[in-house]
Amino acid sequence: MVISSLADSLVRGFETVGDSVSEALFEPVIRLGVTGLARSGKTVFITSLVANLLDRGRMPGLVAQQEGRINAAYLQPQPDDTVPRFDYENHLAALTGPKPHWPDSTRAVSELRLSFKARPAGLLSGLQGPRKVHLDIVDYPGEWLLDLALLDKSYGSWSSETLDRITNRAEAAGYLAQAKAADPEAEHDEPQAQALAKAFSDYLNTARDAGYYDCTPGRFLLPGDLAGSPVLTFAPLPVEGSGARRSLHREMARRFEAYKSQVVKPFFRDHFSRIDRQVVLVDALGAIHKGPQAVEDMRRAMGDILSAFRPGRNAWLSRLLLGKRVERILFAATKADHLHHHQHARLTHIMEALTRDARDRASFAGAETAALSLAALRATTEEIRTHDGVDLPCVRGTLLDGKQAAFYPGELPDDPAHLLGPARNGAESWLGEDYGFMAFAPAQLTLRPGDGPPHIRLDRAAQFLIGDRL
Repeated sequence: MVISSLADSLVRGFETVGDSVSEALFEPVIRLGVTGLARSGKTVFITSLVANLLDRGRMPGLVAQQEGRINAAYLQPQPDDTVPRFDYENHLAALTGPKPHWPDSTRAVSELRLSFKARPAGLLSGLQGPRKVHLDIVDYPGEWLLDLALLDKSYGSWSSETLDRITNRAEAAGYLAQAKAADPEAEHDEPQAQALAKAFSDYLNTARDAGYYDCTPGRFLLPGDLAGSPVLTFAPLPVEGSGARRSLHREMARRFEAYKSQVVKPFFRDHFSRIDRQVVLVDALGAIHKGPQAVEDMRRAMGDILSAFRPGRNAWLSRLLLGKRVERILFAATKADHLHHHQHARLTHIMEALTRDARDRASFAGAETAALSLAALRATTEEIRTHDGVDLPCVRGTLLDGKQAAFYPGELPDDPAHLLGPARNGAESWLGEDYGFMAFAPAQLTLRPGDGPPHIRLDRAAQFLIGDRL
């Protein structure tokens, strides 16, 4: 096992050296990871970003576009032949067709390459012709990212932490009853193991729907072709030590280790470790609507997500010796179009406060971080409506059932501590406040030639993530 790991590390090291030399001497490659937890809008973000980089009429915040240095942008086959292609064309058709609807969410890793011909900036730019810059966008579920924290845990420590965390959750009552009734030291029985794994998987799905973000292992939520396999047939049990041979405890521990070595490590090796720019999408408004406990849970998840990165600066020599690091990380609160624009700054401040610990750790390691509120696809318009003599800033859009509605979500506080304080202190509801949330369908669009889909601050996100390389 040790020799195999060393050989694998050497192979990956040689690949990193080759990639670094090629990129430095010929055509630069920006490898952008896009992740977020369920319903944060990853698919819509990538689709709209690509569409607006191909037709840049709505991208004034991208400096290279503003200065007229981008000659062309076009899609190319992605370089990784074994990774599915991000289904850009069908997703765009879903958002911009005659009956627009939200595309299917991220279920696995996918990739897309967008290439630019751009003239460099600076005093000597007139002496140089345009060069090619490749943007490889890697889409992956945030639930898989949280699994990286499992690599440093044993089955016993993971079981203990998980059971302690879910003890008081109503959603976990069914699973906890089964786990309590099981004897971990009894002889392994496969039907019992499958029943425990199913009950735990059911809990994870229910907990995610209820607004919890610590729903690991992530493949229990998105099993794909691993559904029903032994590597996904384990669950946390109250155990100590290593367990007797042939016991349920010992078999659960073996499968937990197999999950780490055969599922989590390949994901880290083949995809995650090669990323050098990252955007983490967060449905902060959805968490606020669900209450203080969801907000606190999301804050902790942001810290766990950041702990999975290797933040720092990607100096050319350090990349040769140590491999890539994530050098820029953007934490983006999505669905800003669900608020009137006068509340966008407050949403950004809440996002900054939610990710403060994570961003401080990344900055200390040398990475550049930012927080932003955005809407990758604007689905609403703004209006002022009078209610009981008070002017309310509302948004209007089409609901999922096709009806038009104007909506006032409530007033976010100027001070994020008014939300984070109750969340940290374990409050069950917001005191004297009610924050609403409404699901809008994408609006019908009529796009002028050269314009991508309408958005809010997607150009600023693109400038932070890739602008320095164009």
